[in-house]
Amino acid sequence: MGKLQERRHFLGAALGGLLVPALPACGGGNDDPPNPPEPVPESQITQAIAQLDKLAADLMASSRVPGMAVAVVRGNQTVYAKGFGRRLVTDPAPVDADTVFQLASVSKSVGATVVARQVGRGGIGWDTPVRAHLPWFALSDAEVTQGVTIGDLYAHRSGLPDHGGDLLEDMGYDRRQVLTRLRYLPLHPFHAVYAYTNFGLTAAAEAVATAAGIDWATLSEQAIYQPLGMTRTSSRYADFAARDNRALGHVRVNGNWVQGAGRMPDAQSPAGGVSASVNDMAKWLAMLLAKGEFAGQRVVDAAALTPALSQQMQSSPPVDGRPAGYYGYGFNVGTTELGLTSYNHSGAFVAGAATNFTALPALNLAIVTLTNAQPIGVPETLSAQFFDLVQYGAIRRDWGKIYGDAFAPLLAPEGRLVGQPRPASPLPARALSAYTGTYQNDYYGPLQVADQGGTLVMTLGATPLVLPLSHWDGDVFTFTLENENATPGTISQAAFSSDRVWLEYYEHEGLGMLVR
Repeated sequence: MGKLQERRHFLGAALGGLLVPALPACGGGNDDPPNPPEPVPESQITQAIAQLDKLAADLMASSRVPGMAVAVVRGNQTVYAKGFGRRLVTDPAPVDADTVFQLASVSKSVGATVVARQVGRGGIGWDTPVRAHLPWFALSDAEVTQGVTIGDLYAHRSGLPDHGGDLLEDMGYDRRQVLTRLRYLPLHPFHAVYAYTNFGLTAAAEAVATAAGIDWATLSEQAIYQPLGMTRTSSRYADFAARDNRALGHVRVNGNWVQGAGRMPDAQSPAGGVSASVNDMAKWLAMLLAKGEFAGQRVVDAAALTPALSQQMQSSPPVDGRPAGYYGYGFNVGTTELGLTSYNHSGAFVAGAATNFTALPALNLAIVTLTNAQPIGVPETLSAQFFDLVQYGAIRRDWGKIYGDAFAPLLAPEGRLVGQPRPASPLPARALSAYTGTYQNDYYGPLQVADQGGTLVMTLGATPLVLPLSHWDGDVFTFTLENENATPGTISQAAFSSDRVWLEYYEHEGLGMLVR
């Protein structure tokens, strides 16, 4: 497995909650287990909530993340909701409980409740084939194309490779263009491999929205946001961008937090495009804990929601005595070391968002943490610390170090030539005209290579990406990338031969060769 594959595989595991032996998914049954031999005292929960101010302040000080918001739900009540720090590092405007953050992959869990609401209304099920409503949708295997269901894609068991389609989004392809090109990806065996895919899940959501006769963002509003009174929540980037009280994303440069380039995730909105405040998320968590009820009203049918919160696919193997991890439909489903069922999910934008929620239904308790900084483990650390205090009355591990170490690979630059010195005596390139022309690839689309004033320049994608090439050695050139999936310092080879070019960065799905 190459460095890019390792990083992408890690990202799927991280957002699937499978990092370390914390609250993340690690086995457990579909139903709440019986109370442990010594039930958690109510006073211990109260004391844990009382320590959140200090926990949050300490995390803000140690990580120096610009802004964070936290909410805790106990039963049907929001018992804690506060903001810390700044919405933008260069502006004193404070974060509060109504500040809107991008949720990143926590959007998957929110969207799963939209699907569950539609399932409960009838006419569509978790077992409905996607092709029943998206007849144009196809994967590279005809049998899988016909059989893959909404639930298969929400459980990441379709056979699509890790993060399939994400690099197309970076090139500016829209949702329909990305979903149409998934048919060119090689597949793992159907139902046999867990591989985390934003656009696979998006295809399932698109089928649900098509069945409802409206777009996904509008369906989400009508199904969940409006009934819960989530007035500062949206699945459209334009709504987030228009908010007066919103947190902007940040990245670390030379140890300091600076505003990032931002992330417009509409193409994969069901998987990563929700924005919300912690006050709004607390309402959603209260509905989740009440199995679909809110303020005395039935919002989501409990029988339709239950499969989403049940083990559907093994997402990680047993490790060091820990049981296997499991994913439901858009949720991690596991148990804590005390034997309590846990639902959780993390979200991460390398461009500047890190989020997490964790719910323990047996305790009727949930926490959500949103930050405006790239993922270094802060939200997960706070959740783990909080639930250590809830269950044991003390923090039992150095969660900051555990999660910080686990997330570090996510932000590492990629490419075999990263950190390598340039050849001292490189072989000369051929005349630049030997490399110019149009190179074809069904998945990525045509690539133009042109000589612009003595420099080779590649043009690729819908936006498009314009990438100058730097000579390395012989027919090997390099280019650099910086976007949501390419961290700063990423270097890719572009290796030319007689009628083709191999692009190292785009080899993840085995499709990095383009032919002239």
